[in-house]
Amino acid sequence: MASGGGGGEEGGGERGCPEPDEPSEPGRGPEGEATTAAATAAAAAVVNGGGRRWGAQHAGARELAQLYSPVAGALIADFLSGLVHWGADTWGSVELPVVGKAFIRPFREHHIDPTAITRHDFVETNGDNCLVTLLPLMNMAYKFGTLSPDELYQLYPWECFVFCLIIFGTFTNQIHKWSHTYVGLPQWVTFLQDWHIILPRKHHRIHHVSPHETYFCITTGWLNYPLEKIGFWRRLEDIIQGLTGEKPRADDMKWAQKIK
Repeated sequence: MASGGGGGEEGGGERGCPEPDEPSEPGRGPEGEATTAAATAAAAAVVNGGGRRWGAQHAGARELAQLYSPVAGALIADFLSGLVHWGADTWGSVELPVVGKAFIRPFREHHIDPTAITRHDFVETNGDNCLVTLLPLMNMAYKFGTLSPDELYQLYPWECFVFCLIIFGTFTNQIHKWSHTYVGLPQWVTFLQDWHIILPRKHHRIHHVSPHETYFCITTGWLNYPLEKIGFWRRLEDIIQGLTGEKPRADDMKWAQKIK
């Protein structure tokens, strides 16, 4: 009887309470397929179209690039001036063939007589830098004379960066000369120095304190303080000394003592 009753309940269960359907896999039902399609469309829009609003062609991005590319050009020129100045002050010897007399000796003499540079004429002061930057300027002039307005618009932020890099680089030695000139400077030069748009005189004096191991950037001087704070030049010198065994500024100090 018990067995029969149990069979009846089981049979009744099969007839009155059908088992629920198994849940469908995600994305396989109508709603899941719709969700998947919407997500795919959104991703395609981001990749193919919508994402461009945050790319290089976005109007806001271009405006920022046009605004900051001249500043970036001046910063890179300042860093390059510091790198060259640091290299010539710190390494090498006056006795090196060709490079010693032509390139290193003027840096050694400058520490002995900092105002000697103020007695150089315009060509002697700026001639070498002008030769270096002449070709990039000619290339830029060619582009502006041959490219269409649309092409120039695309290149405009980059060309602004290059132009400011070239201009500041070309006149680095002139700016350096002005930083050692205390009489007869034009008012517009002193204005640029006072507002630290170019290397100020007081700022550059820090470098001329023996042993001349800091504040190497001589175009604007903007990078001198941050590079000093992170110990950039000292760390670089430690790496080179560790690799070569050469002591920084050894020749500079020896040559200065010999001249005295």
